Amino acid sequence: MTAETPKPETQEPDEKQPAFGWTPYAEVINGRFAMIGFVALLILQLVTRQDFFTWLGF
Repeated sequence: MTAETPKPETQEPDEKQPAFGWTPYAEVINGRFAMIGFVALLILQLVTRQDFFTWLGF
């Protein structure tokens, strides 16, 4: 008979688990939305030939 070695429990990293508050997951999602917004503004500027401040009325 051989003794069975216990298998280590695997846990997901904290950044992949949604939670409330200042968590690494929230920061990753916030950064992704910021990048999408920045690219959207660049595309808007290229399509309309007007900058962001013109759209705001400055």
